[in-house]
Amino acid sequence: MGTTRTNRPAPWAGLLGGLALALALALGATPATAAVEALDAIVAVVNDDVIVQSEVEREIELVLPQMQRAGTAAPPRPQLEKQVLDRLILKRLQRQQARALGIEVDEATLNEALGDIAARNGLTIAELQATLETGGIDFADFRADTRDQILTSRLQNQEVVSKIRITDQEIDRFLERESSLLIERERVRLQHILIALPEQPDAEQVARAERKAKQLVVKLRGGADFAALAARDSDGRNALQGGDLGWFEIGATPTLVADLALTLNEGEISDPIRSSSGYHIIKLSQIEGAKPGNLQQTHVRHILIRTNELVSDADAKRRLSVLRQRILGGDDFALLARANSDDTGSALRGGDLGWVNPGDTVPAFEEVMDKLGPEQLSAPFQSPFGWHLVQVLERRTQDSAEGAMRIKAREALQQRKAEEAIEQWLRQLRDEAYIEIRLDDLEP
Repeated sequence: MGTTRTNRPAPWAGLLGGLALALALALGATPATAAVEALDAIVAVVNDDVIVQSEVEREIELVLPQMQRAGTAAPPRPQLEKQVLDRLILKRLQRQQARALGIEVDEATLNEALGDIAARNGLTIAELQATLETGGIDFADFRADTRDQILTSRLQNQEVVSKIRITDQEIDRFLERESSLLIERERVRLQHILIALPEQPDAEQVARAERKAKQLVVKLRGGADFAALAARDSDGRNALQGGDLGWFEIGATPTLVADLALTLNEGEISDPIRSSSGYHIIKLSQIEGAKPGNLQQTHVRHILIRTNELVSDADAKRRLSVLRQRILGGDDFALLARANSDDTGSALRGGDLGWVNPGDTVPAFEEVMDKLGPEQLSAPFQSPFGWHLVQVLERRTQDSAEGAMRIKAREALQQRKAEEAIEQWLRQLRDEAYIEIRLDDLEP
């Protein structure tokens, strides 16, 4: 039995042996089927929750078609199970954290997201479901995975991204150093392989990891498929996506690879890079270049209700729903904002935030604002600051190259800091958790 990070005791651990049988009976299984379900072994304990073998199998069923569509060869079964289990542990930890903070994804939000996914692919929801199931993906699993992604995004925005601050001085320094690069090489797509090291490696562990990383670089430069090697050998959390880190604004690349993003040619493989987490191999898979265009601005106003010991999420949402009905019935938004909004700065102006540039507000606010037309009023929604009611007054396009560059610089700095902060936060979340791996062949 393998055990990792038993930072705090789990006095209930002795009860877990019969949990699979209890769950099977609770779900209405017959005694015969319950005996079969009892064989659904617990493969990991994550705080006060468990991950069972069938969950690993379902996740593999979800991942394999994605890898196939991306042209990524699946790694051998033991490595695939290891990668999937690690992914499930991170999902479970974030789901637990979201539950503790009261963060939820309601059915309306989930259905809207699924509708957007279907529309981007030119499909209806029914056609999306049929397409997924034809490809071997159960729609219920896809739906649950989509909910998890929205939940994770909200959690990370609240706990990490919303706390990142970018100063004007940082933007000025960034533009002094890298403004021309924002134009010449605007976006890059990166792939990544990590050969991990323990927190305090000995000399032999370091030498072994370095040797493995150098061997992989030789294979890659000799024509080996990066995605296949990443899925098989990488310890990074994007391994099952072929090591694909996605697109980055040129200034938003993680600090570790910022120089490489500027200097590697398209398709080029880096030498191994040492960090505290291990050895990294980077491929610059694609480059895009563009110049900043016009600046789209939104004139917006809002009413904010903050939550605290006396005001719950339900109370805040209910109060805003009443205010929304009054506004729709003809009451003056500005008067209600002055009387009710907890944003004292804008409340004095009738909730008016003035002209807002992209990136000036937190993502949850900007996402809702961008979907509204002039004079449209939002439904109550939540951001890291509380609950909002938003109305867009008007929009305009400003021909401002300098303003657009400052916005791009702010976004790049925000994304760069966010990528590093989220990695650090996930590591802390895992370090502070009780995690026990029950099967040696799935030991991370």
